Amino acid sequence: MDAYLGIESSLTGRRWIGPGTEIDRLAEAMAQATALPRPLCQTLARLGVAADEAEAYLVPALRDLLPDPRSLKDMEPAAARFLQAVRDRQRIAIFADYDVDGGASAALLLDWLHRMGQDATLYVPDRIDEGYGPNVPAMSELAANHDLIVCVDCGTLSHDAIAAAKGADVVILDHHLGGETLPDALAVVNPNRQDESGDLAHLCAAAVVFLMLVEAGRQLREARQKGPDLMAMLDLVALATVADVAPLRGVNRAFVRQGLRVMAHRARPGLVALCDVGRLDSAPAAYHLGFVLGPRINAGGRIGKADLGARLLATRDPAEAAAMAERLDQLNTERREVESLVRAAALEQAEARGFDAPLVWAAGEGWHPGVVGIVASRLKELTNRPAVVIGLEGDEGKGSGRSVSGVDLGASIQRLAAEGLLIKGGGHRMAAGLTVARDRIDEAMARLSELLARQGAGMAGPADLRLDGLLMPGAATVELVEQIESAGPFGAGAPGPRYVFSDMSIGFAKRVGESHLKLRFGDGLSGQLDAIAFGAFDGPLGAALEQHGGARFHLAGRLDINHWGGRQTVQLRLEDAAPAQKA
Repeated sequence: MDAYLGIESSLTGRRWIGPGTEIDRLAEAMAQATALPRPLCQTLARLGVAADEAEAYLVPALRDLLPDPRSLKDMEPAAARFLQAVRDRQRIAIFADYDVDGGASAALLLDWLHRMGQDATLYVPDRIDEGYGPNVPAMSELAANHDLIVCVDCGTLSHDAIAAAKGADVVILDHHLGGETLPDALAVVNPNRQDESGDLAHLCAAAVVFLMLVEAGRQLREARQKGPDLMAMLDLVALATVADVAPLRGVNRAFVRQGLRVMAHRARPGLVALCDVGRLDSAPAAYHLGFVLGPRINAGGRIGKADLGARLLATRDPAEAAAMAERLDQLNTERREVESLVRAAALEQAEARGFDAPLVWAAGEGWHPGVVGIVASRLKELTNRPAVVIGLEGDEGKGSGRSVSGVDLGASIQRLAAEGLLIKGGGHRMAAGLTVARDRIDEAMARLSELLARQGAGMAGPADLRLDGLLMPGAATVELVEQIESAGPFGAGAPGPRYVFSDMSIGFAKRVGESHLKLRFGDGLSGQLDAIAFGAFDGPLGAALEQHGGARFHLAGRLDINHWGGRQTVQLRLEDAAPAQKA
């Protein structure tokens, strides 16, 4: 396929790929059959939606897409034991992971229990002192004081810790890749157990928890009792689904779409407070869940108090929510500063090692465990290769990895652990964590690189930039963006449309913050458009456009609606650019 507009290497080093002729043909046929706008049909065709499915796709009904909870193994006994604890007023503990998915999962259970007139103990392990997942001391102590422990977003690989919970029943609600054997828990509900079909492998942990509550509601109705309104809790499921980068297809898309509607009512104090400190002056979109709310909730688990995010999401007190949101906002600022230092050091090391291997990795003394995952994500985005970043302390290193599409990092990390090259490790396809002995890092990373190469890692250069077509500034209206957004929400597994504004002149360009660029551009005919390029100065894009010297550029990115002062305007989230003509 020829490069779109002849761009073989853009300012960010990417080849531009336009829509294929087959997508164009399907979009045109859909537009004629449905009378839907052509740009919307182009997006639907690219997402694989047929013309006769278009109307149903644009209005996804959760009741039609929600899987039967009982299709997951151990679901019925898990819900039954949970309800037994509620009926008998037993002592319940919730052991949750420290990220957004774990916090939202815990908040779902705490909210549900509160509405049933019952409380529970929340336990979130400290990332540095305890690490990921259940540990023997914590589980032993919780078991001594509780009848039921529910592990959310963790536990599937925690054999020793679950065995230490003597005297208490343990229910695991998780989505991380399971091993050949399961821990000795009363129930392990996990769509990524090895004996599951894999049909629901795309669910995050909060979605698994939600399905357990659906099953609990069914069992309550069979007993002629009534449970809480679960639809009001979909804001938490939406948040976790987007923040955990779960693919937005099938029921996940319905979860997020309905959850955003719930969030717009501003009924959950914690999310209201987060939106306020994030200075959102309109209802959140999927983008805000991933890039505004999610990082702030994660900040507590990364460099602050581990349970702060979960407690914020669960609180019903607006004043308490405001105080916690403010603290998380402060921690997020601190996290960015720490991340910046680690990222610079990791990038220098990884670059010296080379970006052409199947795996990009770096390890450094004292690198904060709370930011190594974010830095790994940055390396992955830069190189289009799986990346691992490890912080060293004493005789061990604790690291985090991020993968690219088509390469199962979690399975490879798990195999390394089974081979004895790691002290422990696990995760899922796109993200994983590990602990490794300092003197075995080189050996472990070499083996991991070998395993990832077998899956095709490292065979591609910088990721191609896939584009949906050309637009003129005058055509980028609020109405057009709203029409296109009806095919959303967009995110992992369902990328939003990306357009090119060809041969544009830049009338205004200004650096904002540390690394962002704001600009205004036009074609001299149909009007002008504002654009924002986040992180532009982390690479060559920012300097090239800021110092344009009157040159014209092809500009590529995604459209969104900017809300300011009660007005709505269209803004381009600029992702890439290329000179429109040779100097």
